[in-house]
Amino acid sequence: MAKRTKHIAIYGKGGIGKSTTTSNISAALAEAGHRVIQIGCDPKSDSTNTLRGGDYLPTVIDSLRDSANVKLQDVSAVGFKGVLCIEAGGPVPGVGCAGRGINAAVGLLQELNVFEEYEADYVLYDVLGDVVCGGFAVPIRDGITDRAYVVSSSDFMAIYAANNLFKAIGKYAPSGGARLGGIIGNSILPGYPESLITDFASRTGASVAGFVPRSPVVAQSELYGKTVIEANPGSEQADVYRKLAAYVAENENLSVPSPLNVTDLRDWARSWGDAINQEAASFSAAGR
Repeated sequence: MAKRTKHIAIYGKGGIGKSTTTSNISAALAEAGHRVIQIGCDPKSDSTNTLRGGDYLPTVIDSLRDSANVKLQDVSAVGFKGVLCIEAGGPVPGVGCAGRGINAAVGLLQELNVFEEYEADYVLYDVLGDVVCGGFAVPIRDGITDRAYVVSSSDFMAIYAANNLFKAIGKYAPSGGARLGGIIGNSILPGYPESLITDFASRTGASVAGFVPRSPVVAQSELYGKTVIEANPGSEQADVYRKLAAYVAENENLSVPSPLNVTDLRDWARSWGDAINQEAASFSAAGR
């Protein structure tokens, strides 16, 4: 029986740590002996930087613009522990749809039969979650992936972006699109953030894949142009990513979440704002 490759989309709003999370998951899976492909689907084209020391990688869309005969070696590089790194790229800034790069990359890789010839166990798609055009929905819309995760913090705009992704999943899942694997809470500080994300997941019928604490080890590793798995393999933070990667690899509890409407989402956020304010006031009154 032919090996089944798992195609996994990881979404999140810009700046939430989506690429950091995706790259560390890829590194942890590769470290565990799996064959991994990571496809950066952000127009900034920096998804795979920490897997390959930050070197420049020609994007698929730029390469196709320059030549009609593009080969895999023209648009890929082998990174940490054999992770095959590819950047979809995007149009010239201010011109065209940023989702075009995703369409171009997937089309080229399918044409070159990359997924089968590389014998990938996992293909991770790092996708911008500030959905401003239909192109960003391609990985969950067209049967490319069967599962998606969303990286979120406890900030309202991150939750808002996650809620929008839930709407997209609800639209496309019934016709063969991806289902939700869970929420990844990223850069979590002690206190209410974990409870807030857990409550949001409960109210929308989503699950939580794991929580990644905020740590200076992440920033330090990225200053070296590496993932935490490579730069600080013995750290607690590396073990957090290993645990998260194992969950993503093994999880088959996929769902179609029920997003909150805008009014309910805002009311929910205000209730949490009130609760945090009361907690802070009690803390201050206790002289702590």
